[in-house]
Amino acid sequence: MYNKIWEKGKLPQSWKEKLKQKVKPDEAAVQEMDQAEIEVTETKSESGACFPPTFSVSEIKNKQRRHAMFLKLKEEKRKQKLELKKKKKKERKVLGDQAPPKEVPKTIENQRIYDETTVNPEDEEVAFDEGTDEFSAYFNQLTNPKVLITTSDRPRGRTVRFCEQLATVVPHAHVYYRRGLALKRVIPQCISRGFTYLMVINEDRKVPNGLILCHLPDGPTAHFKISSVRLRKEMKRRGKDPTEHVPEVILNNFSTRLGHSIGRMFAALFPHDPQFVGRQVATFHNQRDFIFFRFHRYIFKNEKKVGMQELGPRFTLKLRSLQKGTFDSKFGEYEWVHKRHEMDSSRRKFHL
Repeated sequence: MYNKIWEKGKLPQSWKEKLKQKVKPDEAAVQEMDQAEIEVTETKSESGACFPPTFSVSEIKNKQRRHAMFLKLKEEKRKQKLELKKKKKKERKVLGDQAPPKEVPKTIENQRIYDETTVNPEDEEVAFDEGTDEFSAYFNQLTNPKVLITTSDRPRGRTVRFCEQLATVVPHAHVYYRRGLALKRVIPQCISRGFTYLMVINEDRKVPNGLILCHLPDGPTAHFKISSVRLRKEMKRRGKDPTEHVPEVILNNFSTRLGHSIGRMFAALFPHDPQFVGRQVATFHNQRDFIFFRFHRYIFKNEKKVGMQELGPRFTLKLRSLQKGTFDSKFGEYEWVHKRHEMDSSRRKFHL
């Protein structure tokens, strides 16, 4: 009977008052609990740690709770790092000139493993090799660069536009299409017509994905992977189309013997004397074995300030192999081949 009355919510008024009196907690006890919670929160905020030192998120079985706890721990670490940073900033401000020098942050570049093949510009052996290698005729100004740009069979629109824009960046470049010809038949024709470079743009799924750069007539031949291609129409705040002036060439961070060869190969694509009137510059920047290409124009705002305006296109290269002589896929001798799974592979080891 009482159960039915309780379910329907028809308890007598006297019973309700008695239940309230029994359930109502002591005010003194409530105040003690509140005071204890305040003390706990104060100690947590002062110490800055909300979790025990032996706490591990992986021990939580529930996935949602584990993820929520991970986010909470991450936020707590971020706050601690920010507080420490503010504290150091205040200390440096108080000390003034007597403050200790700032710590250099650790990056992959400054933690790079030393390579024995790093080039010393004053080395006599390096100077002798440069004077007798395949590019010596160019650097002695005995030849002028002339580049043939071609594609793989049946190129799509994006690859064709990329080749046309490359021809506006590299002076004396001509674009021709393969039409089913093998590269072994194309190379002798290029040599007979005075070309010093053959540049082949390969594509996959209508997107440029490879570059073969062959120095004529004696090689070498480099094979690159192309990624992050951005044409001029896809770039925001770009400048007007480039002019026919010969651009400057900037080569950054090609420090090893292999990188030195690749840098000389890129330099030999452009004529000897840049025309500074055009204010155009082509940059090959090597970082962690990725070669970033950018094409800019100088903008002189006043006598002291100079701005840069990107003209495009932009792309990224990754060296796959360097072959002696001209292109030969079957019997060619390779100087260097990128090995994807090396035994001594490391994030801090680079080759260029």
